[in-house]
Amino acid sequence: MESVVMQNLFGGIYKNKTVLVTGHTGFKGSWLSFWLKQLGANVVGYSLEPPTKPNHFELLNLKIVSIIGDIRDQEKLDSVFNKFKPDIVFHLAAQPLVLMSYENPIETYETNVIGTLKVFEACRKTNVKAIVNITSDKCYENKEWIWGYRENDPMGGYDPYSSSKGCAELLTSSYRNSYFNLDDYGIKHNTLLASCRAGNVIGGGDWAKDRLITDIMIAVSKNEKIKIRNPYATRPWQHILEPLSGYLQIGQKLLEGKKKFAEGWNFGPSNEVSITVENVIKTMQRYWNKIKYEYEKNIEHPHEAKFLKLDCSKAHIKLNWKSVWDKDKTFEKTAQWYKNFYENNIILTQKHLEEYVFDAKKMNIEWSIENNDNQ
Repeated sequence: MESVVMQNLFGGIYKNKTVLVTGHTGFKGSWLSFWLKQLGANVVGYSLEPPTKPNHFELLNLKIVSIIGDIRDQEKLDSVFNKFKPDIVFHLAAQPLVLMSYENPIETYETNVIGTLKVFEACRKTNVKAIVNITSDKCYENKEWIWGYRENDPMGGYDPYSSSKGCAELLTSSYRNSYFNLDDYGIKHNTLLASCRAGNVIGGGDWAKDRLITDIMIAVSKNEKIKIRNPYATRPWQHILEPLSGYLQIGQKLLEGKKKFAEGWNFGPSNEVSITVENVIKTMQRYWNKIKYEYEKNIEHPHEAKFLKLDCSKAHIKLNWKSVWDKDKTFEKTAQWYKNFYENNIILTQKHLEEYVFDAKKMNIEWSIENNDNQ
């Protein structure tokens, strides 16, 4: 697929825009930066060093402005914002792991809440046009019920990580009311702020600790069995490109000055992709027969939610957004990426992005229609 075709996606809005991505060295951030570069954006990344070896960001060898810094460092943040004056900010930098939040609660809250506050302040000082704050499906008060959570359900969080994401959502709401009030848009300020919540994302290039797919792939690479601690925990699994398409579409709407989109949004898979951890591994085995597993017995682990899913009706109806890849395609692409990396040293990121866009076009999904007006 030619890059010029990529640049026409999302109404061509990202071409020549300066886009700042916090957390660009992480799993989601590296995929998002890669896609934005293909969309013709001038990408500026601000993040800590890549969290793992290997890592997707360094494997991609992206030609972007990459700044290593901590989002808790207001002075450095401000200097970067003043220098590059971004049109839009995608805020992904976070401490993203539940188990690590039990070990380091102060760092988790400082990064996920105060760090977000400092990013918002940097945006406010430099009159950034659009902010897309990426939180988590775990921001909701989880009642372990079978229904998906809607955007107007209460925030909560049992563990420090989930709670910190609930706090980040409350902070977003406060800033939208206090500084980026929609009634004052175009009069007292020119900033639109949205938040996006997604579930468990998978795909090539994630090596973060205590994540199921990562644990599977590292075990395979060492010719070991994966030990699973919660075989019956149910999660909504989606390919990394699914929520990213939603984030980019919300960013498009904000850059177009459509203030009704400056609110909270869920981006999750269809119901059929909410399956148990054990079934995930069995599905992955179909695409890479070296995968083997065993149960981890009699080991106490901190509390983790057993059931959690999102209701994405709002995105389906108001954005014409929907998942492109079903369960089988999602796991197939994920296994394929790691298999090619470990066995052939081939990075399939470009190929998978092109296939995803091609499939979205076949489904006539709004963001994939080239140079669409989207009124």
